[in-house]
Amino acid sequence: MKADGRRLLWRCRRGLLELDLVLKAFVETYYPSLGAEELRHFDKLLDLTDTELWGLIARDAATLDHGEARLLKMLRELRAVP
Repeated sequence: MKADGRRLLWRCRRGLLELDLVLKAFVETYYPSLGAEELRHFDKLLDLTDTELWGLIARDAATLDHGEARLLKMLRELRAVP
């Protein structure tokens, strides 16, 4: 993984175990195929607090940003994987 990928993994380490697991799986599964715009949206999501981000993922909360909505859909699918 490139240096920026390692930085991204570090940013994905959170205080909530569930969030850690979903974010780690997301980076491992989707990071290599994300474009620059998607990476900007993901970086913006990572700026949220753990509670805010988990609320968007776990409660299927809506976001007004189309790019973030696409990433949240991907995160929600990973949350559902046992």
